[in-house]
Amino acid sequence: MAIIVSAAVALALVVGGGIWYATSGGGGKDDQATKGSGSSQTGGGGSSGPKPKTVDGKLLFSVPSQDVKDMVSAQGMWATDQVVAKSDVYKVTGYGLSGGKKWEIPLDGAVCWANPQATADGKAVVLVSDGKQTDDKPYGGPCTQVVALDLNKGTKLWQKSAKTGDKDMTFSEVTIGGGTVAAGGLSGGAAWSLDGGKELWKPKADGDDCKDAGYGGGDKLVAVRRCGDYQRPQLSIQTLDPKSGGVKSEYKMPMGLNYPHIASTDPLVVAVSAGDSTGNGASDFMVIDDSAKEGKLKSKISTGNGNYEPKCPSTEVEGCIKISITKDSLYLPTKQHSSGDSDQPGQVNEIVAFDLNTGQTKGKTEGVPGAQLVPLGVDKDGFPIGYQNATYKGGGQVLRIDPKTYKADVLLKNADDSAKIEQDLSPQFKQGLWAQGRLFLGSDYVHKQSPGLDRENMMAVFGGS
Repeated sequence: MAIIVSAAVALALVVGGGIWYATSGGGGKDDQATKGSGSSQTGGGGSSGPKPKTVDGKLLFSVPSQDVKDMVSAQGMWATDQVVAKSDVYKVTGYGLSGGKKWEIPLDGAVCWANPQATADGKAVVLVSDGKQTDDKPYGGPCTQVVALDLNKGTKLWQKSAKTGDKDMTFSEVTIGGGTVAAGGLSGGAAWSLDGGKELWKPKADGDDCKDAGYGGGDKLVAVRRCGDYQRPQLSIQTLDPKSGGVKSEYKMPMGLNYPHIASTDPLVVAVSAGDSTGNGASDFMVIDDSAKEGKLKSKISTGNGNYEPKCPSTEVEGCIKISITKDSLYLPTKQHSSGDSDQPGQVNEIVAFDLNTGQTKGKTEGVPGAQLVPLGVDKDGFPIGYQNATYKGGGQVLRIDPKTYKADVLLKNADDSAKIEQDLSPQFKQGLWAQGRLFLGSDYVHKQSPGLDRENMMAVFGGS
């Protein structure tokens, strides 16, 4: 009877698109109607300050994809104050911020996964396959090699793997958190010091068959811990001591959730899929207070059964895009809808700000019909950044959102002749980055060249003259 009741309760918790606890989160249409772009509530991140000047942008340079037999993963793009680096076919290449190849680091195989952020001093990590594609191995070797890079110097710092028995462990992702490089996957996790590559801990399991499925990085290091049955695991979100792997805080997730994603480690925000979700990997965002040993749920933000459209990967712990998270706010794009304006007909969407403390909406940034808005992250001053997609006749724009009024200032307005390249590499579907006053757009894969079609660009960089 206990088993039957537990199963029934678990089912009730996950049905209905994330309704698995009593407290209501924001995201309803009524909230948007009453707290629009003129809200006087204070947002997170930077202060309003002087209005920035709009820079007339242009294509500074692009990198065409090389021809391959089938398809090769090339995930990863980073920008420092000296260089922009892009994963390529079996290598990582560095370029000057306005163009010109500076260095090239060869790799043993394809880049399976790349941590999306470089450290302040230009360090980055990638997960690489053990071998390149061959006729016998069309997908290359398993993803076992963790490689640390110095982007400013253009050098490989170290390359490591971890063993389970006498075999190299296969990982699915890697990150940097608090000076520690941590890799995770279905078989568990391992970690090394970023400075020197010293092994800090190996794959570990306990009597409850618990393993670290993956990690979220940044100023903190956060693990997703899976215990028990693979189909219906007990998941925990653990804030770790980066040097020892010891648990500083733990929050046990509600049953029925399978693949949580660490959207941010500080503040700690976790994206989850529950029930009949829309397939974008995030039916809800859980904001967790990890200041004590026992973590507590601070708020829940629903994506409204598809009314909001962030994008998270299927299984990996990191990798959510189309979101911006400041110290106290989460910014999500709404689903496109009719503008309802006879003077400006067409499809339009908005970027809506949610309060991380309450889960309620606090303001929104209005879009323009025909040009979809996408959150692009947060700039170095703490301002949320958005991108207005290029249209068939006009270039895209980079926007800075005021965290008090939620109005947007245009930082970069690209030329109309950039529209085609921007559309091909739109951050609606691929990696986008705003840094050093430039817009960096890149592809995660290099595809086989299609006969009769123009060669695709692997990366494009836009900025002022």
